[in-house]
Amino acid sequence: MLLDALDDTRHVRPAGTVTLVGGGPGQNGRITVDGLIALQRADVVVTDHLAPRGLLDHLPPHVTVIDAAKHPRGPATPQETINRLLVEHAGAGRRVVRLKGGDPFVFGRGYEEIEACAAAGIAVDVCPGVSSAIAGPAVAGIPVTHRGSTQGFTVVSGHLPPDHPGSTVDWSALARGGTTLVVLMGVATLGAITAKLRASGLPGDTPAAVVADAGHHDQRQLRGTLDSIAADAEAAAIQPPAITVIGAVAALRPEPR
Repeated sequence: MLLDALDDTRHVRPAGTVTLVGGGPGQNGRITVDGLIALQRADVVVTDHLAPRGLLDHLPPHVTVIDAAKHPRGPATPQETINRLLVEHAGAGRRVVRLKGGDPFVFGRGYEEIEACAAAGIAVDVCPGVSSAIAGPAVAGIPVTHRGSTQGFTVVSGHLPPDHPGSTVDWSALARGGTTLVVLMGVATLGAITAKLRASGLPGDTPAAVVADAGHHDQRQLRGTLDSIAADAEAAAIQPPAITVIGAVAALRPEPR
């Protein structure tokens, strides 16, 4: 089998280590081969709620699975608790996998976990994942770049609205940037974000799209413009997780032949 052919010594993680695994967005098939092998060899799995949880059903019975979910504006496991779990289990000589959705380093707080492990003398390996910032639009048929439309894309967090004192995003610069804008964690703040972009000079007829539950069986997408997309998302009762794409690519649709 393919996994058997790839399952060589490069994928062996010694006991007493932590492996950060990006599970990709949506369903189970978007995890990398390296991440899947790490998961199959784990003694302990500490999982997020956006991780591909269907994979957990196929783990050996001895594996301990710990739910460390962080629900948007809902129950959340403190990051300090997660860090402590990783250090305690790896310090007891177990192979620990920290399973996340998307990629561990794209708004995944993965580096905070590396720092906590390093401070405790715990070795950490990283299996990068497919980021929802790219894959979410892709599964909806939206490329984040396209020749003749845009020469780049910018990924930002919309967790804080533009005028929040804690926000470090220069939304005015993004409005002038000329790249595709991909907004993660921006459902609740989408109205404030689009208003700021319009006030900063981005035309109201700029194409925009929202992809909700990307990669899942209940995936939904909305197409509109900068002027309309926030109201469209509210009318459709869009809930997290959802990705917003703003720019010319959001209007692209393959033409049937």
